[in-house]
Amino acid sequence: MAKKKRQAGGTPATVALTEAGTAYVLHAYEHDPASPSYGEEAAQALGVTPDRVFKTLVADIDGALTVAVVPVAGSLDLKALAAAVGGKRAAMADPVAAERTTGYVRGGISPLGQRKRLPTVLDASASSYETVCVSAGRRGLEVELSPADLAALTDAVIAPIGRA
Repeated sequence: MAKKKRQAGGTPATVALTEAGTAYVLHAYEHDPASPSYGEEAAQALGVTPDRVFKTLVADIDGALTVAVVPVAGSLDLKALAAAVGGKRAAMADPVAAERTTGYVRGGISPLGQRKRLPTVLDASASSYETVCVSAGRRGLEVELSPADLAALTDAVIAPIGRA
């Protein structure tokens, strides 16, 4: 079986977008390792409201890893996330397990192109925007795309899982 070739300079997320024929805009910026919030840093660097930049979090729901995509301006409601996937108990996943399973490092986890495709829930607020930004798979690299495309490519459930 032939291995898929990675695009020069691409990440698994951008490769997945290109292979799917999805329209997107790639935004690169200089990442500051001292920044206290990767998402807030991205919003400021891109000059967009933090409500339009979404962070990718990995949670453990009843023993199964699940991806939550919520605005960087808020936080994740773990109870709402569990309910969205029919679970009962939710907690943030161990960072090492999240990195190993997704193939990305913390602060650069993308909902796209993950090593192991995980169930995904996209916060309903994403539908309020023509485009949203999510990690493109590396710190300092964001991808802008329509929420509908993001949901389709990740087979996401759309539910109100974010808290302001």
